[in-house]
Amino acid sequence: MIKRLSATNSVLFLLCLMYFITYLDRVNIATAGAVIIKDLGMSNTQFGLILSAFAYPYAIFQVIGGSVGDKFGARRTLLVCGLIWATATILTGFVGGLVSLFLARVLLGFGEGATFPTATRAMQNWTAPGRRGFAQGITHAFARLGNAVAPPIVAFLIYHFGWRSSFVILGAISFVWVVIWYLYFRDDPSDHKAITQAELDQLPPPRKVGAQQSVPWGALTKRILPVTITYFCYGWTLWLFLGWLPSFFKQSYGLDLKNSALFASGVFFAGVVGDTLGGVLSDRIFEKTGNLKLARLSIIVVGFLGAAASLTGVFFTRDLTYVALLLSSGFFFAELVIGPIWSVPMDIAPKFAGTASGLMNTGSAIAAIVSPIVFGLIVDMTGDWTLPFAGSIGLCLLGAATAFTMHPERPFVEPAEAGGIPPVAVAPVR
Repeated sequence: MIKRLSATNSVLFLLCLMYFITYLDRVNIATAGAVIIKDLGMSNTQFGLILSAFAYPYAIFQVIGGSVGDKFGARRTLLVCGLIWATATILTGFVGGLVSLFLARVLLGFGEGATFPTATRAMQNWTAPGRRGFAQGITHAFARLGNAVAPPIVAFLIYHFGWRSSFVILGAISFVWVVIWYLYFRDDPSDHKAITQAELDQLPPPRKVGAQQSVPWGALTKRILPVTITYFCYGWTLWLFLGWLPSFFKQSYGLDLKNSALFASGVFFAGVVGDTLGGVLSDRIFEKTGNLKLARLSIIVVGFLGAAASLTGVFFTRDLTYVALLLSSGFFFAELVIGPIWSVPMDIAPKFAGTASGLMNTGSAIAAIVSPIVFGLIVDMTGDWTLPFAGSIGLCLLGAATAFTMHPERPFVEPAEAGGIPPVAVAPVR
């Protein structure tokens, strides 16, 4: 399939596969959750802690990983990341209790922490500016496709091979992607044998791997902070869905593993559509109006408000069909946010695309630590599986408001360029 695509589309396809596989490895534990809880004798609160374990190193390595990706390039950085996350997935199948499962999830977060910021660095070199929204939207759509197919795939593997073997099989798939990526990808598009001059003419000048770069951390962090806060609001709902949705259908409505997986899968498929559509609409608005702020913020605000309205409806019905449709609608609107908001760091600071997107994604990573624990704690304390969605409604409304503090139309100017104090150079990572 890759040979039939242009070089730029082939790279985008490989990144789509990476997003798909990383989320498959990331959310497989949610489908296996009920079985793991029973097998290892955990409470919902303890399992919430297991879900959050992934996010501790994931949060730390957003900025570090993005900076490493900027420094050493996406080819080598994603090779190392892939080897780590694949190993962690396989090791999950060999855990013996709470502590070892926690550590396996920590290792997974360590491996996946740098992946998305580094992928953004790859896109910066390999994607024309007018296709950034589409590229971010379609890659994240594949991530949601991973969410959508994970429940039935994992349920099938558990039924036939057991939950431990399911993790081993999925980890082996990750190793295959790692090999293909390293053999095919090149950090500089002009070094790729299959790329055409017509493609190169559409791409921005690439940043060479190993080029000296001083990161103005203070100024860049301040500039991206509104984007980080807005993305935290989105991330809260995302991680609530990813960690608890199969268990929500199973425990709240008494469904078996197969049916709870199918309902969760249906909700996640709505996210696939939302991811793709959000990026396409954002690029289309920019093409028609030339107004970058309108192109990004209009879709982001509509997404947040639509998600809040949909999740509010969950509190007014107990009908399973209506609840599934409302959750699907909520996830669709939430995922509209993805394409445009991941384009914002590229719009603001293209020179520091990996670092800037890492700063932004730290917001989601922090939400990934807190959201699953809060959900499990509320359910254990109240027995109500719907109540935790109230927090998502509030944060979606907050996200719609904070979106207006982002300014993608204003390119980031380094302090030295603005006549200020030159930034301190970052020492090479060894």
